[in-house]
Amino acid sequence: MPVHLRVSAFLLATGALMSGGPVVAQGGTCLKPWYTPLPPPVRSVEVLPDHRLTFRLCAPEAREVLATSPDAAPVIPQGFPAGTPMGLVLTRDASGLWSGTTTGPVAPGPYRYGFRVDGVRTVDPYARSFSQTRYGIEAVVEVPGATFQAWDATIPHGAVATVDYWSKSLKVRRRAHVYTPPGYEKGAAARYPVLYLVHGSGDNDDSWVSIGHANQILDRLIASGEARPMIVVMPDGHLPDADRATDFHAAGFGADLTRDLIPLIDGTYRTVPTAEARAMAGLSMGGSHTIREGLTRPDTFHWLGIFSMGMGVGSQTGVSAKATDDFAAAHDDALKAAARSVHLVYFGMGREDGLYPSAAPTVAVLDRYRIRHIYRESGGGHTWINWRDYLNEFAPMLFQPVRPR
Repeated sequence: MPVHLRVSAFLLATGALMSGGPVVAQGGTCLKPWYTPLPPPVRSVEVLPDHRLTFRLCAPEAREVLATSPDAAPVIPQGFPAGTPMGLVLTRDASGLWSGTTTGPVAPGPYRYGFRVDGVRTVDPYARSFSQTRYGIEAVVEVPGATFQAWDATIPHGAVATVDYWSKSLKVRRRAHVYTPPGYEKGAAARYPVLYLVHGSGDNDDSWVSIGHANQILDRLIASGEARPMIVVMPDGHLPDADRATDFHAAGFGADLTRDLIPLIDGTYRTVPTAEARAMAGLSMGGSHTIREGLTRPDTFHWLGIFSMGMGVGSQTGVSAKATDDFAAAHDDALKAAARSVHLVYFGMGREDGLYPSAAPTVAVLDRYRIRHIYRESGGGHTWINWRDYLNEFAPMLFQPVRPR
């Protein structure tokens, strides 16, 4: 771009600001879609002092615009019960700017959001932070005040890498995110235990970092001395569609995990490659993977975390004591072995979670087999607010000295 054109664009933008023109810092108005002044013409999402959220989108030709968020229910409607909006309905002004404010506040923390424009899912064009999901990408807004949110410049931070690998088990290219603790790059000899941390059905291997803040949680716990330095591997919990029976019964996930990913991690990173130094945890669908592919493999994992998921969930008998008993009967030998070697099963469930009825039958099975466990019942439901809390409680328990059985 020629220098005189750059200067002209800058003068146009600053002139609009100085003259009280259409660019407004707090809100905005619609300008021609192909013209983007500096700063952007619209502040897409604004966190108000009382933690309500105001959303804005410039869409002059649209007939209907809604702001959506998978994480902010019930403040932002989710489309159920049937007949309710699939998002916060926005109102159009004369310039084509759509806007609306939630009727209530949201709790501190990060939230994914987007827009539905005439029924089409749309990413915020002015967002600076994003989170991948199973089927696309969402922008992220941070509501200040969350424990695991603010970046702390006073403590050392670990690194997060993306690792691509070929899965011989699934015959596809796969991806995982890997967190290494502060100081990993400097230590030539130190070896680390490993936590395999799995996402839920609507997410992917990016989610525990981009919306779960797992790296920041571990950074703080390690800096305070509450948790041992560890590597955290965040696998892709989904299978290729053609090979997937159901997300919750995905046996192929276990094959990929144990035959491909764990050997890759142990061969690439400085791990302690034993079950004693290996943990697995997951939320929702990842909790099901942990039950089915972790708890039943006591020769591979001695530490387990189950967040918002019960035994037998997803079976034909549904969320019930029978489903739990059926699971236990099918894995009787593995559960007996787990009682001998698994050091901890941390089980977290919110009282408002739709899967809460599965909690008591699951605890009953753990009691019956005398598998060491801690049951954490919290408020709230099937939300990242709970899952971040569970990880924060679970991680310090890992890889600690264990009393004799």
